[in-house]
Amino acid sequence: MALFTKQEALDYHSMGRKGKIEVIPVKPCRTQKHLSMAYSPGVAQPCLEIAKDPSKSFDYTSRGNLVAVVSNGTAVLGLGNIGAAAGKPVMEGKGVLFKSFADVDVYDINLATEDPDKIIETVKLLEPTFGGINLEDIKAPECFYIEERLKAEMNIPVFHDDQHGTAIISGAGIINALEISGKNIADLKLVVSGAGAGAIACTKFYVGMGIQKENVFMFDSRGLIYKGRGPLTPEKEFFAQDKDYGSLAECMKGADMFLGLSVKDAINKDMVKSMGEAPIIFACANPDPEITYPDAKEARPECIMGTGRSDYPNQINNVLGFPSIFRGALDTRATAINEEMKLAAANALAALAKEPVPDEICEIYGRKLEFGSDYVIPSPFDPRVLEWVASAVAQAAMDTGVATIQLDIEEYKKSLRTRLQESKKRVALVVDAYGMDFE
Repeated sequence: MALFTKQEALDYHSMGRKGKIEVIPVKPCRTQKHLSMAYSPGVAQPCLEIAKDPSKSFDYTSRGNLVAVVSNGTAVLGLGNIGAAAGKPVMEGKGVLFKSFADVDVYDINLATEDPDKIIETVKLLEPTFGGINLEDIKAPECFYIEERLKAEMNIPVFHDDQHGTAIISGAGIINALEISGKNIADLKLVVSGAGAGAIACTKFYVGMGIQKENVFMFDSRGLIYKGRGPLTPEKEFFAQDKDYGSLAECMKGADMFLGLSVKDAINKDMVKSMGEAPIIFACANPDPEITYPDAKEARPECIMGTGRSDYPNQINNVLGFPSIFRGALDTRATAINEEMKLAAANALAALAKEPVPDEICEIYGRKLEFGSDYVIPSPFDPRVLEWVASAVAQAAMDTGVATIQLDIEEYKKSLRTRLQESKKRVALVVDAYGMDFE
């Protein structure tokens, strides 16, 4: 059942002040003195300090808490290549989530080009403005090239959430699913439906966790990816099997895990029945998964099932990752978000799922939430996510040498709790001032 009508969604975005975001000053400008300090001549003082030491831009401007969400609208949600202007509501929404879940400020940058080199050049020129870059909804294979170039050529974190967000969240689910099922990650047979940015990044992340590449059977729209099939991108070639092992249904036989980032109804109950003992099924097609939760559970009641939907258990929701990951990266003034930081985020989420869930979170879902096959991933509404993930990411940044600021992690955890509470109060005052109720 839909939670809202089409008109309600349109009203949400158009009523009152258009869109979903507003830029508000955080320093007073009520007197002549305020005006003189905010602009001329007082603004010259921080300008001169930054000119002497560019790192001072993090002290005298909003840069240290500001992320650019950059997209060209070529791979938007389940909507495809709809263009930069049509993708802007999604990018504004990303800004809302950054602010709501981690008190990170965002400017969305929507670029009217499909030329990857133009995107790279534009984003590089923006570096003095931002503390981090979140690439979003850019189609494959260009997204791989863009991210790798920017990571190599910029001195601030660059993170393509479509690739790494789902990888990190589902990776947390795998950690706990393995514990529940008693399986060894090195022995898993993994079948992947989809070979876009998300599927490839997820599978690479799992290989980093310990899945053996030879045990990965990845399917694109043309079937199993194997050597000699025909021209393959370098990303697909990495996962090419040594020969053709047959159809998706044939490869599903005996599989320990299925990852779907493709299309609705890609697999059926018979395929699930053919899988190995206590299978892990992460069906993440949006908005309708490759197989529904009820169908998968009917076929194999003991399966550990996750989807992107909030109305089924184990929601693989990127909001569990990117806000807190950037929070930890920004607060350590990290120069990158590396693999160790991503794995730290996954491990933190996996550990949090084992903690008792507050009653108010259980009430949102109308059921008891506790660690087990139907709860291997924490709820996106759990307020502890920021504290656990951001602190783990910050620690990993310091441990791996990409942090330029050292934090006392225990004190940092405490500050995160207070920061999010105070941010929510400020945002509520602004939203309530518009007097629009969307309940």
